[in-house]
Amino acid sequence: MRRIIETITVALGCFAVLAFQAGAQSARIRDITMADGSMPVRLLGYGIVVGLDGTGDRGIGGQQGGQTVQSVANLLRRFDIEIPAQALRTRNAAAVLVTAEVSPYLRPGGKFDITISSLGDARSLRGGTLWMTPLVTDAGAQAVGTAQGSIVISDGNINSRDFNTVETSGRIPSGGLLEGSVTTASFANSSRLLLKDPDIGTATKIAAAINQAIGANTAKVEDPGSVALTLPATGDRATTIVKIQDLKVTPDRSNRLVIDGRDGTVVAGGDMTVGEAVVSHGGVTLTIGGPAAATAGPSAPAAGPPGPDGAAGNGNQAVRVATGASVQAVASALQAVQTSPSEIAAIFESLREVGALAAEVTIR
Repeated sequence: MRRIIETITVALGCFAVLAFQAGAQSARIRDITMADGSMPVRLLGYGIVVGLDGTGDRGIGGQQGGQTVQSVANLLRRFDIEIPAQALRTRNAAAVLVTAEVSPYLRPGGKFDITISSLGDARSLRGGTLWMTPLVTDAGAQAVGTAQGSIVISDGNINSRDFNTVETSGRIPSGGLLEGSVTTASFANSSRLLLKDPDIGTATKIAAAINQAIGANTAKVEDPGSVALTLPATGDRATTIVKIQDLKVTPDRSNRLVIDGRDGTVVAGGDMTVGEAVVSHGGVTLTIGGPAAATAGPSAPAAGPPGPDGAAGNGNQAVRVATGASVQAVASALQAVQTSPSEIAAIFESLREVGALAAEVTIR
């Protein structure tokens, strides 16, 4: 059994190395940068979801009515319908916050997706419809769009053991309608490219590719997040920018490790290896390096103290890997002994703290 686990662990480690080598591929400049002035515009609004099946805000008319009762009363008043606040019941309605993100080049008439989130004590927004809601760029600003439509709520992953669908937020695909301009940016007048993931190595490669394809001194690195462009004042500048954006470069990959503390998923970016160290956490002891670490894999668990019935306890799971092993090989070895996701996250964080792992560790 132990030999089978070791074989699986080594195979997974080799797969991870191959995956990394395949991932080091070129990308179009348009996919890793954006022209200045192309920053997305965020919109927000306050609205009412109606048509709920008794799962809305538990507001009652009168002094305890809250914002939902007041909003419904204001909505009806627009249609010259006056109803005493004490008579309103809002279990079929809910106050929500509406948010969206649109391209600065989207023109009036364009549609976009919106996100809905409950503000009150509604239990579920499933089956509801958002009443037409004005959208603004900032509180108190003039409305530049509207949102309305039926709310879509994801049912989650039915194969997950942690199935827990949140029904107090949802989306409305193409539920937003732009009715005014959101920016005065001009694509043809762009004078620099802004990196989505700032990196001095990638910025240098972008500038070199542009200068080789368009002409010397066309691009100059300003900082890790910006490449300045010097384009001719005459001619079709937009066509030149499009040509620049279609050029391909191979971005530098930073050492970044992302760990999902719920399911134990480990995603490694960059060529990351681990140095010599020993980490003991919970029921697992990880040893990196040493004479017994010729191959990556779990060792037999050490016997713990006797239990109440005199039988030996489960003890620690001892995992050994060689110095210089890949992060994925370490993760595979830990998972082979059924290390919990939270323990995997804590072990990698400890490796970073003692200097055995030179990477940015993100636990989500």
